[in-house]
Amino acid sequence: MYLMSLLPFWVLYLIADFLFVVIYYITGYRRKVVQENLRNAFPEKTEKERHDIEKKYFRYLADLIVESIKMISASKETIVKHVWPTNPEVIDNYFAEGKSIIGAVGHYCNWELAGQRFGFFTDNRRIIVYKPLTNDYFDQFFIRMRSRFGATLVAMKDTARAMVKYKNEISFSVLVADQTPVKHEAHYFTEFLNQPTAVFLGIEKLAKLTNSVVIFCDVKRVRRGYYTYTFVPLVENPKETAPHEITEAHVKYLESMIKKEPEYWLWSHRRWKFKPEDIV
Repeated sequence: MYLMSLLPFWVLYLIADFLFVVIYYITGYRRKVVQENLRNAFPEKTEKERHDIEKKYFRYLADLIVESIKMISASKETIVKHVWPTNPEVIDNYFAEGKSIIGAVGHYCNWELAGQRFGFFTDNRRIIVYKPLTNDYFDQFFIRMRSRFGATLVAMKDTARAMVKYKNEISFSVLVADQTPVKHEAHYFTEFLNQPTAVFLGIEKLAKLTNSVVIFCDVKRVRRGYYTYTFVPLVENPKETAPHEITEAHVKYLESMIKKEPEYWLWSHRRWKFKPEDIV
């Protein structure tokens, strides 16, 4: 994969075009999962509309795969060229006020590439909270890739401890807002994409623990291989919010993004593994 990452983007996208044919037409990779998710999320759409989203999604998934491989060796200059913030002054202003920031992101567009760009956005401590993979090889692979440009990687189970450790530093922490809890950790359900959905309360708990500003990192695809991200302030005074207010804010914002351009969300993920009535 390292040798493949040295190829120029135009060659990688030729590979992606071939890969799309393989995963969509030949292997049918998780097509039934995608179709079920789209059917539940968008019952108001016609079969043709959902089919169009499905096909666009798999085309993008192929691009996402080769772009992730490119990230193994991509230089800082390459990443800066392909991902840029539209309003960096939002972050600068909060830092100037001495406030730490928690950024919520979704499995939307190329969140990994945006994460690498985040690695050299500021000299303040940058923390990426991740969910360890069951495969040790791929887990270590993603840790190395995500931390290439100085970000501190923290496993989800160690998040509170890390936040206490770095509480005296101004920091920018990024957490994925649409991770799926395992059944025994599903303590809160909300309506998301037309169905009851279990969500982690970690962003809300950490924001209140550290009194950090909560923003959403809104990533958009400009064209093939090029992205912007916009910092959208959600909550500036977390300790003054009602229970679940922060969680609902970032869930609803992600939902609005997905509804605008649904093909860029990770539909092949088995997001809805259980329902509220399954929790005992």
